[in-house]
Amino acid sequence: MEAALITLFVALGFVVLPLVAVLHYVTKWKATRGLSENEEKILEDLWRDGQRMEQRLSALEAILESDSPDWRKRL
Repeated sequence: MEAALITLFVALGFVVLPLVAVLHYVTKWKATRGLSENEEKILEDLWRDGQRMEQRLSALEAILESDSPDWRKRL
């Protein structure tokens, strides 16, 4: 009887508990695989800022082109 109890505890300790732990963390990993709301907002803000910078750069290039058509050659 005592040997069967020890065998049961060993099986639980070395097989079942690690399996439960691995499955628990795999489930948590799958649940958090996407972006959070805050991360999505930050990404959207960065994209908008990039778009605005691109528009400003285009405007500056147009101004430079009208003032000094050969400005690119001097770089």
